[in-house]
Amino acid sequence: MSRGVQLKTPDQLLVMRRAGLVVAEVHAAVLEAAAPGVTTGELDAVGRDILARHGAGSSFLNYGAAWGYPPYPGVACISVNDEVVHGIPGDRVLVEGDLVSYDFGAIIDGWHGDAAITFGVGSLSSDDQRLSDVTRESLWAGIGAARLGGRVTDISHAIEKSIRGRRERYGILKDYTGHGIGSEMHQAPDVPNVGRPGRGPRIEPGLVLAVEPMVTLGSAIGVTLDDEWTVVTKDGSHAAHWEHTITVTDRGLWVLTALDGGEAELTARGLPFGPLAD
Repeated sequence: MSRGVQLKTPDQLLVMRRAGLVVAEVHAAVLEAAAPGVTTGELDAVGRDILARHGAGSSFLNYGAAWGYPPYPGVACISVNDEVVHGIPGDRVLVEGDLVSYDFGAIIDGWHGDAAITFGVGSLSSDDQRLSDVTRESLWAGIGAARLGGRVTDISHAIEKSIRGRRERYGILKDYTGHGIGSEMHQAPDVPNVGRPGRGPRIEPGLVLAVEPMVTLGSAIGVTLDDEWTVVTKDGSHAAHWEHTITVTDRGLWVLTALDGGEAELTARGLPFGPLAD
């Protein structure tokens, strides 16, 4: 295993599963709460309330301060339409047809879970719905490519192949990647969303990865706004972001941030479902 890559014990994985379930609960609650007239700040409050209920910490709140960035002020990154990632929640009022990505992280006993969903406020345009669907499908393609003994870029290649194989042309962000996760939210190794297979660290028991394709209807270039956080597409095209925290056990794949551990999706794809205990 490459230097700096943290392998978790079975007990640590079980704690990360608890953090992942908090993230999954928040996502389910946000989908219920999102509607025209609701602000992004109110959706952030949904996450705050559930964290408090579980006695969990936020992976995102005040993030960046140690590196000289403005401390991130929310517990969620809520990105709307042309915002790709790191959208700051506030008084923005959501309207019918908005495309929203909700990225959320929770900490239980010092261990992190991190996942993102994309959804529509009311009805989405066909292009935006297709964008979200393609991005979600690429996430599961990437997850499905993870195997013990394989390499991290096997995931990257599967994500890229899933997106490039469409009749439409989509932009895949390269400057923002998935990552290792554990006792810190961002750890080695990076998990790019493009690349050749068979490269990077080997996938071993105890390796936990946040897999997160970020895809646009146009430009693959992101531009950071003056708030030093929000990343928008260079050409104003809409973006989608899907993410899960995963590990690979001796029994198969385990999606720590899915309510069912990923069982339904994995089984439907003929992939092995391998929780330690759930």
